[in-house]
Amino acid sequence: MESLVKMNIHEIYKNKKVFITGHSGFKGSWLTLWLQDIGAEVAGYSLEPEKLSHFNLLNLKSKNYFNDINDQNSLEKAILEFKPDVVFHLAAQPLVRDSYDDPVTTYNTNVTGSLKVYLAALKAKVTALVSITTDKVYENKEWSYGYREVDRFGGHDPYSASKACMEIMTESFKKSFLNDGQMLIATVRAGNVIGGGDWAKDRLVPDLIKNAVANRPTPIRSPNSIRPWQHVLDPLHGYLLVGERLLKGEKKYATSYNFGPDNAGHLQVVEVVGLAKKVWDKIDIKIEIVEGQRHEASILKLDTNKAYTELDWKPTWDATDSISHTVEWYKNYYLEKKVISLAQIAKFKK
Repeated sequence: MESLVKMNIHEIYKNKKVFITGHSGFKGSWLTLWLQDIGAEVAGYSLEPEKLSHFNLLNLKSKNYFNDINDQNSLEKAILEFKPDVVFHLAAQPLVRDSYDDPVTTYNTNVTGSLKVYLAALKAKVTALVSITTDKVYENKEWSYGYREVDRFGGHDPYSASKACMEIMTESFKKSFLNDGQMLIATVRAGNVIGGGDWAKDRLVPDLIKNAVANRPTPIRSPNSIRPWQHVLDPLHGYLLVGERLLKGEKKYATSYNFGPDNAGHLQVVEVVGLAKKVWDKIDIKIEIVEGQRHEASILKLDTNKAYTELDWKPTWDATDSISHTVEWYKNYYLEKKVISLAQIAKFKK
């Protein structure tokens, strides 16, 4: 039986008009599929997807606007035309290593682009907006305990710093333009998410899968780095819960929330590899620690107590389940030519 919390979500979003930026991306495509499955009318605004993408494999029936969020005229036209009840803002330049190579695009997309989304949503009289940032907004002191929503922002690399800037810009926007509460905005932060249909570069599980298919080992730069590993459906569930509260006009939820696994879900890279290999024995690695490589945090955890207590949210799948379901998705795709995303959503909702 579905949990009462998840059933309530379905009732809230049924027949609602939902606008998703970044809907052709990994997270965005899963969110689009889930919302369509529960009866929402979805429109998406994003760059054209790569030929091999979860979005294209799903053949989604959403209304699509393919353009850059920094094209303010195009963005405003799309939102004003669709007239959404709620916006989920996922569009971003999400890769740390790419942010070193092209910091200008990273800041333009993640900060200025986000501001343009907010302005367009305000102009369209949108009720609720959920803005997705990252666990990397926090000033990382390599602590062994999780960062809370009130902890200091930082950002060693351009991607992390751009997302911290986005958080500061969001608070400024709320105080400057939303004093009468005509649109409620919340920011949501999650760490490493995994799931089928992700082929982005420089991500552990996609790299493991691509190399397994090619019968070669995956180079691993930081085998002992600890990350919070969770299936993409778990934070998306949290985002939907936040959107539900905002749609109901509950102003106290127009704040920020962390979504991450419990302590057992914080695993070293080598531990993730071991669990993945149990599901698909073709997976193999080779350790390549390079001197002078660009900075990457060795440990980063989130404190999710606020989401537990205020939203009644908790992870549905633990790290082992998350890794297993992810690798099973790819095995079905590569060995059986099957896309099992909808079946996995149904399993998650039970």
